[in-house]
Amino acid sequence: MLGTRTAWTPVGDGEFFCPGCGGDRNYQRLSGRRRFTVLGVPLLPRGVAAPVVECAACGGHFGTDVLDHPTTTRFSAMLRDAVHTVALAVLSAGGTCSRTALETAAAAVRAVGLADCTEERLAALVEALAADTGRVHDGRPCGADLAIELHEALDPLAPHLAPAGRESILLQAARIALADGPYTPAEHDTLTTVGAALTIHTDEVTRLLAEARTPS
Repeated sequence: MLGTRTAWTPVGDGEFFCPGCGGDRNYQRLSGRRRFTVLGVPLLPRGVAAPVVECAACGGHFGTDVLDHPTTTRFSAMLRDAVHTVALAVLSAGGTCSRTALETAAAAVRAVGLADCTEERLAALVEALAADTGRVHDGRPCGADLAIELHEALDPLAPHLAPAGRESILLQAARIALADGPYTPAEHDTLTTVGAALTIHTDEVTRLLAEARTPS
């Protein structure tokens, strides 16, 4: 006979990753007001309800923090950008851009969805970066600029990757560096920066870089 009813009002919409459906769906953001009811009839106001996100497909209600999770489409784009940026950073640090390093880098980039990535395109981008004013100092990539670009690409992605996913990106980068020989100091510094941006502990970075040197 007595109860509380919440009246929901749409205040926004968009696309999100629905944890109920397990995929990208449309949503409505709802604000609510509670009312005390008698025999189902709303009478007295009982305050404001916490806003929720309602899935247009399954009708589930979720906390607004669900919108912090990228959609599948957005996540894929973030991953492509991250792997591409890491590959360029490692190639730039290597300096020589050997054919084997370029082939390894291009294969890693194509594997995340950039099917038109070629060795020639990567080489041209590395040359353009090297020629960019202020990007090179004494023949070596500028560490500060490189770190900023890696963090810009990896920081938004890292929280949404499982530990194995973060390690996989670092190991891919290490294989690019090792494709033409042992790590150079600049390559090692770059790989350490990649690990830090992926929130991998320093000891784990050291272990993974050593593991990459061991033939499988």
